[in-house]
Amino acid sequence: MTSEAKKNKGRSLEGCIKMIVPVRDALEILNGRWKLPIIISLSFGDKRFRQISKEINGITDKMLSKELKDLELNQLVKRTVYDTFPPTVEYSITEHGRSLDKVLIELKNWGMEHRKKIMKK
Repeated sequence: MTSEAKKNKGRSLEGCIKMIVPVRDALEILNGRWKLPIIISLSFGDKRFRQISKEINGITDKMLSKELKDLELNQLVKRTVYDTFPPTVEYSITEHGRSLDKVLIELKNWGMEHRKKIMKK
């Protein structure tokens, strides 16, 4: 049980709502199969569209474009267009996007433990 959950224990409805609402907000922004992998890809450095596409196996160009727009709208990713011919477009993670680093590390750790537990059965 998390410290936040322990703190809210005993105030069931209020504590429950205080946990559910912000978690739901986060999940609405990070929903789907592709947003977290895109954020992870960009956390390893600025990239062009094709570089991201190659790193994330299975994503279509249409879906990558849509997800990048959503992430940019939520200020997690920045799109920079350079004045070259043809124009060069590069994507980078923002400071707000970097605020997910701890969450991603914890998800990775949980995923590894979960995989071990499930594979043993």
